Amino acid sequence: MTATTSTPKSDSKQREHRARPGQASPKLAYLPIIFLAFAIGVPLLIIVIYSFLEKPSQGTGVKWVFTTENYKALFIQQKLDGTTALDTRYIKVLWTSFTYSLITTIVTLILSVPVAMWIATRDARKRNLLVALVTLPFWISILIRTYGMRQIIADEGPIGKFLGIFNIEWSILYAPPATILGLIYVFLPFMILPIYASAERFDFRLAEAAYDLGAKKMTVVRKIILPSIRPGIISGIALVFIPALGSFLQSDMLGGGKTNMVANVIANNFQQARNWPFGSALAVLLIVLTLLFVLIIQGISQRRGDKVELV
Repeated sequence: MTATTSTPKSDSKQREHRARPGQASPKLAYLPIIFLAFAIGVPLLIIVIYSFLEKPSQGTGVKWVFTTENYKALFIQQKLDGTTALDTRYIKVLWTSFTYSLITTIVTLILSVPVAMWIATRDARKRNLLVALVTLPFWISILIRTYGMRQIIADEGPIGKFLGIFNIEWSILYAPPATILGLIYVFLPFMILPIYASAERFDFRLAEAAYDLGAKKMTVVRKIILPSIRPGIISGIALVFIPALGSFLQSDMLGGGKTNMVANVIANNFQQARNWPFGSALAVLLIVLTLLFVLIIQGISQRRGDKVELV
């Protein structure tokens, strides 16, 4: 009969390998990780490769000849006499997309903070109902929602007919305001929900204590409430600005092709222009700009000590 002994070092190793209560095995994540790597990584790799190839003389697709002319064409235009000049067309498209996304982010932020704070101050049953109402648009296809918005803001829609009673002209469809309005309508819930998630954890007794000590309403909002819900605000900004920057449907259906965003130009190069390499180069540029924005937001949140993980 033999006795087994264990050393403190072996016991600690066994505790390290033993899963904590409620902790799943990492093996369960292998299949989802492989699927995501294939579904996201492979298309991105194809786009990057296509951006360094030539356009075929006829038909669609690519010609397997390495070139960097697609990236040069983003900023440099070749004239008929053989000279080159700075081409600002695509810079203007990128600036338009950035401006629309920034306006959308600012407006949704202004609208979302009071809504999220109001929801967070309701009792539990009402909070659940209000959150469900906020997520209600997700139950409907974005295509149907955008089409419904087009019917509402059309010249002969409900708003146009109502303003027509007072002889007020209403015509914003197929114009920049219609595109921005559509972006705000689609992305508003993406701003409300993360701010609400932060506001729900906020101890409102701190605000009451500040009022008792004589602080003004705006001071309480600026010094106590906003810093407490800042992680939700940062997450909301990322969740709105990034997808709005690459939005296609709103500018296509509501802007009527008069307010081209970068996603529309990319789609046109893959469809009408049949210039897949140049469309791929423009898509890579959009990916790089988006990644830079994510890194900036991540750096700001880490510098302020907020627990916001975007990458």
